Amino acid sequence: MRKRVTLSAAFAVIACLGCPAVAAGQAQPAPAKPQPVPLNLEPLRGGVSWVKGGSGANAGVLIGRKEVVVIDAKMTEDSARAMLAEIQKLTPSSLRYVVLTHSDGDHVNGLSAFPKGVAIVAHANTRKDMEEAFKDPKLSALQPYLPTESISGQRRLDIDGVRAELLYFGPAHTSGDLVVYLPQQKIAFVGDLAFIGRDPLIHGRKGGTSFGLVQVLKKILALDADTFISGHSEPLTKKDIQGLLSSLEERQAKVKALVLEGKSLEEIKAAFGLTETPGQPARRWPSLIEVIHQELTAKR
Repeated sequence: MRKRVTLSAAFAVIACLGCPAVAAGQAQPAPAKPQPVPLNLEPLRGGVSWVKGGSGANAGVLIGRKEVVVIDAKMTEDSARAMLAEIQKLTPSSLRYVVLTHSDGDHVNGLSAFPKGVAIVAHANTRKDMEEAFKDPKLSALQPYLPTESISGQRRLDIDGVRAELLYFGPAHTSGDLVVYLPQQKIAFVGDLAFIGRDPLIHGRKGGTSFGLVQVLKKILALDADTFISGHSEPLTKKDIQGLLSSLEERQAKVKALVLEGKSLEEIKAAFGLTETPGQPARRWPSLIEVIHQELTAKR
């Protein structure tokens, strides 16, 4: 028998969860953090909506006649709770699956707002990344929320009238990125495979690769879709995806040419205007140019 979780029951469970305690003896309150943009469900078509605002990446909702699928889980328990509350306003249907596009915290850390036992689907490499991340004592509340179903290729979900194809095209942003493709609605949820207005982010420590991203973007473009929902932008078109692909290939070609000329990494970064400013904090992740350089030189 398939396991279902009613959204009303889910909301009742998460509403009882307590907020973090304030440390005793604190002399002054910590500076107020910027409040996230209010969370909203934005309808697309055919029972499909995307979730914008709140803390963390964009998410998605597929509403069938009797069941619901959520794509990604926001970054915080509060935002995930707000998302479930918004879904409850639209339908009394049961929550059937949570599908994760990959393992980054802004896509998965809100899982603690969901009832334990909910079916969670992700790529096998995403599950491995989550297992490692959830060893952190600060994330101990997430240990019961490891994926219950790990896939390595493709998986089809039929949610009473809504067909979803979970597609794995290979390592790119991470080694476990899934695309959730809805052929009837011509919509694809692509997680962090598409960044617009900023460089693509490649998590090398999670098996990501810029050259893999090129191949994955080509496969995304081959889908019969006209709307692409990414983790950090408004809905995208095929033109947007093609522009991202072309820009990435151009930068890879330029870095390759400079490497063949014998230029150092510092010289290559300077050619792209990536000069270090004294006193500025270090980058959290290597720049795209550094990633491309590392991938090219590692192959030599």
